[in-house]
Amino acid sequence: MTLRSRTGLALLLTAALAASGCSTISRLNPFPKKEAPGEVASEGERIAIIAFDQKVEVAEGLKGADFFLPDPAPVTEWTMPGGTLENSVGHVAAGGALQVAWKRGFGQKSDRGAHVTAPPVAANGKIFVMDGEATVSAHDAQSGAEVWKVNLRPDSKRDKEAFGGGIAIADGKLYVASGYRFIAQLNADTGAVGWKVPTEQPIHAAPTVSGGRLFVVAVDNTLLSYNTADGMPSWTYQALSESSRILGASSPAVSGDTVVAAFGSGELVALRTANGNDLWNEALSRASRNNALSEIRDIPGRPVIFQGDVFAVSHSGVFAATDLRTGQARWTLPITGITTPWPAGDVVYVVDKAGQVICVARESGQIYWIRDLGEGRGKAKGGLMGLSLGRKKYVSKPIWSSPILASGKLITASSQGELVALNAKTGVVEKTLNLGSGVLLGPISINNTIYIATDEAQLIALR
Repeated sequence: MTLRSRTGLALLLTAALAASGCSTISRLNPFPKKEAPGEVASEGERIAIIAFDQKVEVAEGLKGADFFLPDPAPVTEWTMPGGTLENSVGHVAAGGALQVAWKRGFGQKSDRGAHVTAPPVAANGKIFVMDGEATVSAHDAQSGAEVWKVNLRPDSKRDKEAFGGGIAIADGKLYVASGYRFIAQLNADTGAVGWKVPTEQPIHAAPTVSGGRLFVVAVDNTLLSYNTADGMPSWTYQALSESSRILGASSPAVSGDTVVAAFGSGELVALRTANGNDLWNEALSRASRNNALSEIRDIPGRPVIFQGDVFAVSHSGVFAATDLRTGQARWTLPITGITTPWPAGDVVYVVDKAGQVICVARESGQIYWIRDLGEGRGKAKGGLMGLSLGRKKYVSKPIWSSPILASGKLITASSQGELVALNAKTGVVEKTLNLGSGVLLGPISINNTIYIATDEAQLIALR
């Protein structure tokens, strides 16, 4: 099995193992939950909100129609994994001709025992990244030169192998969460460790930091909160327990005094930031699930808050716009995804698991256009995840990253190392670029430059 295949397998086990069923996927999870008394969430009623056999199609009345997008604006910092606390950035001015300015390695690449899962963050002229073994480094945003590096991997037999986690910036501090079961605070200028606190469960996602609190989702479907001053735990929220999930996780979104978190159970939950009191809970699942693949209800992408709505897409096949105040779904679409939606102006873009980029009217949920990036890829030889079986060699279709809207182009990259820039109004492919390394993390942007962290632990700058 190739490195590219192993990386895709780690973050999307279900694609290769759908025929084997969810129990197989659960057994391959390197961090199975050890349930103790009081840990299992109480049973709740799942409300299926769309039928299984629905399909998405371009609305007749919107074919070729124009829509509003704000003018691109420069961004000077990208402090959270989704850019802002609401995981919503809008339309950035960046990319230009999309030429590679430089590439810099930053540590352990993705392989059988390590995976690069932390989206880059940026502030004060520096880009911060984390490799596949919990080494965090800061790089000059202009040149890519390393400013400092800190290895946070614990010397523990219990956590000899782990992966996942991410980083965020607030008030001059860099906050780290890790699959090695810890959270930490570093000085963003020097890398000096302020505090480091163990966690009971591995953490596969980046933290969100707001109002003196750090929020992060653990692998057992628990939303944890900590005080940023000393790392001491605050309140917790336990979502429904699931036996199988994708080996990736979502970072919460925060708007005012509300935090919205997504879980492996397919639950989208809004809570008070101060005390964890729940405001509403929506289950993003289909009305009927007739195969093992659809039983994975996870919401691996980040929920996005934009103009009073929460946008999120589940692996179970629901893309929804939910009213932030009431928790009522404004519209839903039968879209299966593992990425983060991107709202801007009158539309919201989403990349589904099959490689379709879909432009949706933000108010109505109708479709402006669909561009299939998977068309013609992986079909000739067929099969799953680059496996060789007998005389046939099977080649997978690429997995596409969450997009970014930059200077009129919607940009996404693939697990096979291809970057594609689409016209944001029409979906027409305007440029493709070979990055030389697979990508599963969405691009970020500051100061008219786009940055991408690859599976090979390379940081690439595009100008």
